[in-house]
Amino acid sequence: MTTRRRAREIVLQLLYEDDLNPTQDREVADRFLVSRLHGNRPLIAFARELVNKILSSREALDKSISKRAQNWSLRRMAAIDRNVLRMAAYEIMHTETPGRIVINEAIEIARRYGSQNSGHFVNGVLDRILREQEQWHSQTSESADDQPSAVGCTPS
Repeated sequence: MTTRRRAREIVLQLLYEDDLNPTQDREVADRFLVSRLHGNRPLIAFARELVNKILSSREALDKSISKRAQNWSLRRMAAIDRNVLRMAAYEIMHTETPGRIVINEAIEIARRYGSQNSGHFVNGVLDRILREQEQWHSQTSESADDQPSAVGCTPS
């Protein structure tokens, strides 16, 4: 059975290829995605959305990753690590998938495709991103709680 992890692995492969060869043919990449996910429509839709959204927001993702990857520039990172980070950072910041699940998936993918240290590196950077996201969400929910409710209020 094909899973979301398999879809993420295919997304990683497409991001890696785009990273090293930005002039790749999108139709060829899409055919690759469909064939590797064996026509599973929900997974294909999930993977297509991930690829498209990550590529369209790569600059912002890279800034966010760079800010949290202490003493590492993006170009110094291994291409696999850099693209695992992009994929997971996008999911943490822009999807409803729980952050800890995203990090665990990213670590497993980094271990499978990256170097011996990839899992630890990816974990460290993503943990910083997740903690900042959680702080931001708690601050915004606290400030929303401080606002007077409009329910039952009448204009003066």
